[in-house]
Amino acid sequence: MRYDIVIIGAGPAGLTAAIYARRAGKSVLVLEKDSFGGQITFSPKLENYPGFESVSGNELAQRMLEQALGLGADVEMDTVTGLENGPVKTVIGEMARYEGRAVIIAAGARHRRLGLPREEEFIGNGLSFCAVCDGAFYQDGHAAVIGGGNTALQEIVLLSETCRKVTVVQNLAFLTGEQKMVDLVLSRPNVEILYSTVCVGYLGEAALTGLRLQNTLSGAETELAVDGAFLAIGTEPENLAYAALAPLNEAGYIKADESCTTPTPGIFAAGDCRTKAWRQVATAVADGAAAALNACRYLDR
Repeated sequence: MRYDIVIIGAGPAGLTAAIYARRAGKSVLVLEKDSFGGQITFSPKLENYPGFESVSGNELAQRMLEQALGLGADVEMDTVTGLENGPVKTVIGEMARYEGRAVIIAAGARHRRLGLPREEEFIGNGLSFCAVCDGAFYQDGHAAVIGGGNTALQEIVLLSETCRKVTVVQNLAFLTGEQKMVDLVLSRPNVEILYSTVCVGYLGEAALTGLRLQNTLSGAETELAVDGAFLAIGTEPENLAYAALAPLNEAGYIKADESCTTPTPGIFAAGDCRTKAWRQVATAVADGAAAALNACRYLDR
């Protein structure tokens, strides 16, 4: 089937684009490789999304998905591996090929890794990205959180409610998240913060049992025994499949401004995958609306 618009990614940007495009009467296919909602599904509590004093990422994602489906958007699970240009664009997936007169890339970003030896091996075996998903495994135990931004602070607060101790490994001399979250973390008696410290290695055999740490000021190395550790050092894009038609900057983000347009007519980029100053749910939703409206304008010429 040929669609008016094929949307790659079912996070807030992609689902918002689907909602706007369907309300404009365009046929829409949304492709998602992993989980609907993208990175927000890892957030146990959102308190800065307009209209909700507090809402879980899962609930917000589910509402967006239900709205898009209710308006008639089609959804397929597939991993996109390539994109071909022409009067009709072809999105190449592992399972099939999909045709659209316009394409919106809303592929989001993945959890950033440290790139240390055996890292991929330990993921799921003591090393995690999501406290709401895996925090229960370390109830009454000792967990470490690597990072000091908003994502890390959310993980720290959640873990502090069930863990005996939470050790924060922060490379800077201060925490970088919102002050309200910083104050909340600092108020937790079972949270210890190791400032100016980086993780330089993982310890353990079949599963993670500790971290090798280095103080960035003195260079001294120490070992920290933990029951589990959480990487919360941000995200990075996975845009190589689109690079030929949607040029990337040096960090791998698609070069697109607030109009969400790329140099290739009919191809748009929205959300965390594109160059932008702020990567928040609210800005992703704004991108989805802009990308859909501009895609509809392109189709209606």
